[in-house]
Amino acid sequence: MKIKKGDKVRVIAGKDRGHEGEVLRVLPKEDRVVVAGVNVAKRHTKPTSATTQGGIIDKAMPLHVSNVAMLCSKCGPTRVGFKVDDSSEKSRVCAKCGAEL
Repeated sequence: MKIKKGDKVRVIAGKDRGHEGEVLRVLPKEDRVVVAGVNVAKRHTKPTSATTQGGIIDKAMPLHVSNVAMLCSKCGPTRVGFKVDDSSEKSRVCAKCGAEL
């Protein structure tokens, strides 16, 4: 998976199209990512020993990785490419401008 935790992404499909946020969690087995402030659902929770107060909480739900695009600092949403330098270090680069992500 080319998107990792901490990356800045933009949603390109779905009800939250156009929103941007940081990736909080990556679920590689399901090809999904959780983005801060995007795809938020209301969850009704009971009081437990961990959370002494129950109620309705907002929870960020996972999005399919194909519905988000990495944000390049120079050119905006882009695809991710890879580049291997002289010391055999593999790094992620912007597919449009070649800047390191």
